[in-house]
Amino acid sequence: MPGEEIEPTETEALLQTRHELGARYDAELVAGFAERIERAVQDRVGDELARRRRAEAAVAAAGPRQLALGILSIIACIPISIVLGVQGELPALVVVLAAIVAINWAHAATGRRLP
Repeated sequence: MPGEEIEPTETEALLQTRHELGARYDAELVAGFAERIERAVQDRVGDELARRRRAEAAVAAAGPRQLALGILSIIACIPISIVLGVQGELPALVVVLAAIVAINWAHAATGRRLP
């Protein structure tokens, strides 16, 4: 059963069953419990590998998006700079450029982090 968790009470139940049945069933009890532990470990490892693959794919996909955002930022920056520069609005130009830089920086920082 995928996602099967082994509870501490199950260990206690195994020991109680061993006590009741005696040593002649040790091999079967231990083999069954070991199989469940092995399945639980494989499920956890599989889940972790899947999570890492998704994270690596997200980081790899961030590169082209970052390039597109950079190109669009430059394209948007040109007319904004011309309009604000001609009107002599230096403070507004600085604010707009700082916002564009902040957006690009935030996008780049999120793309590098593993989810």
